[in-house]
Amino acid sequence: MLEYVPSFLGRLLHDVRAGHGKLAAAKLGSDSAMGAGGFALTSAAFMDGGLLDPMFTADEEDACCPPLEWTAPPAGTQALVLIVEDPDAPTPEPFVHLLGWGLEPAEGELFEGDDPPYLGLNSYQQAGWLPPDPPSGHGPHDYVFQLFALDRPIDLSPGKGRGAVIEAMEGHVVGAAVLTGRYERK
Repeated sequence: MLEYVPSFLGRLLHDVRAGHGKLAAAKLGSDSAMGAGGFALTSAAFMDGGLLDPMFTADEEDACCPPLEWTAPPAGTQALVLIVEDPDAPTPEPFVHLLGWGLEPAEGELFEGDDPPYLGLNSYQQAGWLPPDPPSGHGPHDYVFQLFALDRPIDLSPGKGRGAVIEAMEGHVVGAAVLTGRYERK
């Protein structure tokens, strides 16, 4: 959808962005939860703040989610939730690229192209990875991979949206790990 915005319009909308303050981590996280107990999220495909390879974006026909690895979550973790958002999209809320849960509450990984066991809906109202597709001329976008450790299992059926997932998580985040990849369509 956003990849079809003409570059002149992308340039005009350059300063129109949802903002990092609206990310799930900003709504649910806290100083004590961020990196609690050494909880960290990494990828073999990009460094934190580094560029995403186009193979993970809408510029590739068979784009897939990059591989992710995480360290052991804080003690007492009973569930992990992964949310990937673009706070730079010219939309009122961050653009959701992936919403998933059901990951084992332990050190783990998702291989390239893998999804969490249960999927919510991305901003296109589909389950699964929505490849980054920033508007031409809009400048670089951050793609923020946020992994949340919860003190209780998340009791949601697959196919729920961002609002329902965030509501189910409120008051139960004991740890959070964040990894940011950047991408810009030239």
